[in-house]
Amino acid sequence: MFAHTLVGLIACAAGATAFGGDTKIPARPESLVHPPLVYTPPAASAYRSTLADGTTLFMVPSHEFPLISLTISCMGGRNLDPAGLDGLSATTAAMMRLGGTTTMSANEVDEKLDFMATNMSIRSQDWMSTASIDCLASNFDASLAILIDTLKNPGFDEAKFKIARADALEGLKQRNDDAGSISAREWNYIAYGANHFESRQPTGASIEAITIDEMRTMAARIFHPGNMIISVTGDFDPKTLPATLEKALAGWAKGTANAAPVGPDHTIQPGVYFVRKAIPQGKVIVGLASIQRDNPDFYAYTMMNEILGGGGFSSRIMGRVRSDEGLAYSAGSSFRAGPFYPGIFRAGYESKSPTVALALKLIMEEFNKIREQPVTAAELDIAKTSAIETFPSTFASKPAMLGVFVSDEWTKRPAGYWEHFREKINAVTAADIQRVAQKYLVPSKMAILIVGNWDDISKGDLQGRATMALFGPATELPMRDPITLEPLSTTSSSTAPAASGG
Repeated sequence: MFAHTLVGLIACAAGATAFGGDTKIPARPESLVHPPLVYTPPAASAYRSTLADGTTLFMVPSHEFPLISLTISCMGGRNLDPAGLDGLSATTAAMMRLGGTTTMSANEVDEKLDFMATNMSIRSQDWMSTASIDCLASNFDASLAILIDTLKNPGFDEAKFKIARADALEGLKQRNDDAGSISAREWNYIAYGANHFESRQPTGASIEAITIDEMRTMAARIFHPGNMIISVTGDFDPKTLPATLEKALAGWAKGTANAAPVGPDHTIQPGVYFVRKAIPQGKVIVGLASIQRDNPDFYAYTMMNEILGGGGFSSRIMGRVRSDEGLAYSAGSSFRAGPFYPGIFRAGYESKSPTVALALKLIMEEFNKIREQPVTAAELDIAKTSAIETFPSTFASKPAMLGVFVSDEWTKRPAGYWEHFREKINAVTAADIQRVAQKYLVPSKMAILIVGNWDDISKGDLQGRATMALFGPATELPMRDPITLEPLSTTSSSTAPAASGG
């Protein structure tokens, strides 16, 4: 008993010291006073260097554990897929990891990596592809040699390719099983058109058309010096690492960097679109094109989105749709300002079929309200505080910090962005948000996509507060064959001519 009491007294004394000796604990949480957050974001230039061949290298040493993580990032991904070969870049990356090299079989590569406890991954995304290793510091040289051999001399094992292709074809069959995948697919057609890489998807025919020769060509186009940025963190000596990397890359011909992706030659056509699916809820997306990242209105747009729907439970859309009316478990908005071309602003939610129209009405009211009236001082303060106080999390870990540096290098983000981000957020006024809302957030330019049981959704709620007729004529989009993505015949006539995906 005495020991427990003594420990408690010591803890209390320590707590009092932490609060400044005899400082009293406030009666209520809102009375707590915190010192201002002081945080200086890391500068990429402090970690950036260049190899002898001109390759950009970012190094962040970390000696907590005897581990090293290295990532090679390359410009190019889905945006490089030729017409009729959709899925080529993703398949190429997957098979480079699975297919061995010209000097080692796939099984030999796996056995060596497993023996060294090294994880190697190769991925291709929208406009960037990456190859990485996570390994023990003692095995770094050997692990790096396998990674470079894989990128430089991919084997593309034919037997494994046949298995991977069969798996991919089987996976296509499931694309209509979930309303989320349907809405994502159709929204991309609406937002970017049928021919832009952001909306194009592999089909059975495009998967079947991919050959080993096509993959070799794509691999050589993406993975080579001249089109790569290397980032490394872990237990290494920054004085000797560049020489290690230069030795590993020796003899690999330097090529030309791939061009940045281009935006769609497409304009979003406003209106209501729907896809019939026999589910009890409607999945809804409403949105329009936004702005490019370097637009001066970026900061006010960011605060507008935070207040409207990006701020979780403090946002207006969540408050109206979930907290006030109980129409959806989750509702909100997101805003993406593209680095190469304008992004998308969109709001979304899921609600039971009879209340889809009512929830949409409430969201549209919030769009109009933020255009017509200045946001309150309290709302703006919460939005700014959220952005400013969470700012350090952008660089919370060394891998996260490297990810920011690499992305900024590829997208040529202007110098000083991170240094001045908080002050520019803090400078946003209620008038700025209203101006930006009036300029960009125009309801008449928005497209609305709904996936669900349209017959029930269109009628609206039993109390008659809203029906889909409020939003004008609706265009039925046909369900697509999951293998070919060709439209299937619709089950009934729509209230406007049926739209194709592009």
